[in-house]
Amino acid sequence: MERSAVIAIGGNALILDGQKGTIAEQFENATETARHIAALAADGWRVVVTHGNGPQVGFILLRSELISESSGIPRLSLDMSVADSQGGIGHILGNALLNELGQRGIVDQVACILTHVVVDPDDPAFGEPTKPIGPSYTADEAAAKRKREGWAMVEDSGRGYRRIVPSPHPLRIVEAEQIRTLVANGFVVIAAGGGGIPVVEMQPAGYRGVEAVIDKDLASALLASSLGIPLLVLSTGVERIAIHFRQPDQRFLDRLTVAEARRYLAEGEFPKGSMGPKVEAAIRFLEQGGSEVLITSPASLEQAFAGMSGTRIVADQALASVSSSVT
Repeated sequence: MERSAVIAIGGNALILDGQKGTIAEQFENATETARHIAALAADGWRVVVTHGNGPQVGFILLRSELISESSGIPRLSLDMSVADSQGGIGHILGNALLNELGQRGIVDQVACILTHVVVDPDDPAFGEPTKPIGPSYTADEAAAKRKREGWAMVEDSGRGYRRIVPSPHPLRIVEAEQIRTLVANGFVVIAAGGGGIPVVEMQPAGYRGVEAVIDKDLASALLASSLGIPLLVLSTGVERIAIHFRQPDQRFLDRLTVAEARRYLAEGEFPKGSMGPKVEAAIRFLEQGGSEVLITSPASLEQAFAGMSGTRIVADQALASVSSSVT
């Protein structure tokens, strides 16, 4: 698995600020992201692409809710909505990658794997839902949803009320071996979309979907660790991460250790609503034996892989080894 990477892209990378999220817009945005990933694959990198699904699963849930109210068609459960988004986004990303790779002489070497991720039914998250999903509601609508649907609702930064659901920690990727085989045979693989379809293991090799969502970056870290892939790439809206973000003394970070990352997290430099989950996923991946985490924007992928951009997070001993070799 040398020169291999798991590249996680956000669901928002397919729907940019100010866009409605039409399929045409998502295809256009996917093509731009695929161009950078295809360039890496053409350079000899083995790549697994993971993706978020926040906006898309919100659309799916809203459509399901509206249609069920008017027609009597049963609503989709949350695990089914995640599966639905994996298929749709997998088609969009897969088509974009097929086209971009094909232009580079790499023909029909993309596979999208419907991916299930095992969680613990006793995870505390099931008793303390925290992840907002779906559209915003007025206070009266939220009260009705609480009463009629039993939903947990939370006020979302002055933008109305949203449903919150459990976000348990991922434990195991069910399709890890299938993904490993495809990567070893030269395929660019799309997997673990939206953090994976959350399931609990009822018995050995027996699973049941659950109403939850899994953090995409944590699932990506677990997938990379499970495959023995040394590099985890967490793409975001900025080229590099910074401390004192958007303040007069803002400072971009080229490289930091796990210890430094932990300190900045404790100091509140990486909030939970933005960079915090990515840094936490990076720490988890490195503690599980990963070699390096790279945080950058999709447009900067090639430059970041060449060492000219992005923020690298490494294990404490790794940076110490580099320093020793230099001295």
